[in-house]
Amino acid sequence: MSKIGFDSELYFKQQSTYILERMQKVKGKLYLECGGKLLFDYHAQRVLPGFDTNVKMRVFQSFRDNLDVIICINAADIEHRKMRSDFGITYEGDVFKMIDDFASWGIKADKVVITRYSGESTATIFGDMLTRRGIKVYFHKPILGYPENLDYVVSDSGFGSNPYIPTEKPVVIVTAPGPGSGKLATCLSEVYHEYKNGTRASYAKFETFPVWNLPIDHPVNIAYEAATADLGDYNQIDHFYVSSTGQIAVNYNRDIEAFPVLKKILDKISAGNLVYNSPTDMGVNRLGFGIIDDAVCREAANQEIIRRYYLSECEYAQGITSRETVLRSRAIMEKSGLKTEDRPVVLPALDALKNAISRGINKGGITCAAAMALSDGMIVTGHNSDLMHASSAVVFNGLKHLAGIDQKIELIPRQVLDSITAMKSTLKEKGISLNLDEALICLAMSATINPYAKDALVMLPNLKGAECHLSHIPSPGDASGLRKLGINVTSEPKFPQANAVAL
Repeated sequence: MSKIGFDSELYFKQQSTYILERMQKVKGKLYLECGGKLLFDYHAQRVLPGFDTNVKMRVFQSFRDNLDVIICINAADIEHRKMRSDFGITYEGDVFKMIDDFASWGIKADKVVITRYSGESTATIFGDMLTRRGIKVYFHKPILGYPENLDYVVSDSGFGSNPYIPTEKPVVIVTAPGPGSGKLATCLSEVYHEYKNGTRASYAKFETFPVWNLPIDHPVNIAYEAATADLGDYNQIDHFYVSSTGQIAVNYNRDIEAFPVLKKILDKISAGNLVYNSPTDMGVNRLGFGIIDDAVCREAANQEIIRRYYLSECEYAQGITSRETVLRSRAIMEKSGLKTEDRPVVLPALDALKNAISRGINKGGITCAAAMALSDGMIVTGHNSDLMHASSAVVFNGLKHLAGIDQKIELIPRQVLDSITAMKSTLKEKGISLNLDEALICLAMSATINPYAKDALVMLPNLKGAECHLSHIPSPGDASGLRKLGINVTSEPKFPQANAVAL
């Protein structure tokens, strides 16, 4: 069993109580900017073992009768089809997913604002799609000089030019698929309209990371820097908080840099009724109080820092991110005193590749390998063949180990494999061996006639949280299968190709 370092129930109680206390202090409407992911927060789960990926939504569900939701999406992210990598979907696809996810928790999310809209046709079409689903859509255009030009921004020509988004409940969650979506500007625009309409309103921030009451060099906070390397975020001591309380708190650079202007905006909007002394004062984050085993969380966060470095290298190889992001990720890893081989599955995967090459395993001129660490500490390996990709092989070997099945036993009848590969060959598909998505379907079908396959199928949930490393960037079918199984995967930043020598 994996070690637990975080108590989700303790966090749930503290976070629910703290948000309700902030709501009661406002004596009006509270706009709550939510950074990070409200659902399926796998980053938090990886760095805080024991973290319930949906606990933040449970917090909001506990007072859903007092809740409205506004979802923001930047028009430029629609135009550039920005992706949410953990689900493999675009930001606009995630907006639809968020609407459905909120509904599944009994929370209505029927308001979407497209921010920084300048007439982009893709954003217009997306707005029409939402409208046809019964979603209320609003367009916020860029505000000249935002946020520095205070007199213009806080005026009818600035925030006042944005359409008001009507809400009825005392707490309004303002969330988005990812960073840079315009959540803060939307909150401030709404607070401006509320005061103009004679309604008292306030602003607060529900940001999961960095954790304000952990040391600045704590691996959990450094892992946040690694996760936002593409944005260039870095942690800082909140000197505003130190000045006002005499105590240390950690925040990140953009919040600290923006605070003086933000404070002036809130002061001007509310005529002095909204006064915060620091960015940390604005937050309602109780995450640090849920940590029950610091050593476990430190080790988990260190592993995430390495994962993020590998991710940046692979995204650079795929043309998704910049070289600056890779260099920043590497610097963060080295600053933490870490190296890639500190990830336990890296060297076994590379050794498996060398072994496969030495044995002459060269399918279609390509040799690939993988290693996976299971929950009992066992590391299994696999390589590609005429029948399966390396990802499929390592997963099947892991299932055999967990189910106590001899590694020599075939889980999928040979005639089934031959039939499928023959079909793929007839259709002239580039690769005829089975990727992980295809292999899992075959395993499910085989379970009806093969008791070993049935035993292996039962073990699938036990792969969740397993660590895996590949000698190559996975194919879409492999990446999809690994994601569905909840396996934490990294890979060498190389595409499968003919191997002259081992890595």
